[in-house]
Amino acid sequence: MISKCANPACSAHFLYLHEGRVFRIMRSEDSDGLEMGMDPTLKKRLHVEFFWLCGRCARTMTIRYRDGSVIVQPIRAALRAAS
Repeated sequence: MISKCANPACSAHFLYLHEGRVFRIMRSEDSDGLEMGMDPTLKKRLHVEFFWLCGRCARTMTIRYRDGSVIVQPIRAALRAAS
């Protein structure tokens, strides 16, 4: 559940979807134990997490998934890293 802005320096609390920006990060994890009925040939399972940036932070920042971690960074730095 999203409760506050993903920017650690911001203390804004999540109240409404129309304020700010919601990010969905899908990552795969190694499967330690198999759930009942799960195909034993599957080695990874998908895990979905949601993050929210308040309106003020969303104007200048974005969220990226890199090297197994979710990071909040300025938009310009994200554009440079993508190219």
